[in-house]
Amino acid sequence: MAKPKKLAHVVYQTRRYEEMLNWYQQVFEAKVVYQNPAFAFLTFDDEHHRFAFANMTAFKPDGVAPGARADTGVNHVAYTFDNAGDLLENYARLKQAGITPYWRIHHGMTLSLYYLDPDGNRMEFQVDTCTVEQAKAYMLSEAFAANPIGVEIDPEELLRQFRSGIPAEQLLVMPQGAMSPIPPEHGLS
Repeated sequence: MAKPKKLAHVVYQTRRYEEMLNWYQQVFEAKVVYQNPAFAFLTFDDEHHRFAFANMTAFKPDGVAPGARADTGVNHVAYTFDNAGDLLENYARLKQAGITPYWRIHHGMTLSLYYLDPDGNRMEFQVDTCTVEQAKAYMLSEAFAANPIGVEIDPEELLRQFRSGIPAEQLLVMPQGAMSPIPPEHGLS
């Protein structure tokens, strides 16, 4: 069985965007890698990002409807796999057990599959598509500014290609396509 090799990052939803960014910069001595009015990515080490923040006032200006799930707190926790093969074989194993991702996305710097646990907690299983330096440069590019979300992918097709011998480097190339919508399960819509 392929297991994640490390905890990658945590994404928070907040209505105190600037205050949260300042706090994490001060407490962790984190540096902002990318920031716009809706999202920010910070790191304190050699990873492209350890924290991400979603500014909920940019998504839901009026707050949460009565009785709805809170829109602040942890959005998801991400785990990194060693390679595309491990990620895809884990996808196949989980699918066989009836566990399927609610979102399948190529973020540019990661190929990611998002799952919900029985309590509705979100987790991202990912594989890096490039080096940390390349990821940081990508996050500062016009391409990332135009599409900070990424492009939807088909894990079945990637698994088929992997099992047929297509090199992992080809599987990690970001496909062309429009920006993926963020699914309601992700808590931002």
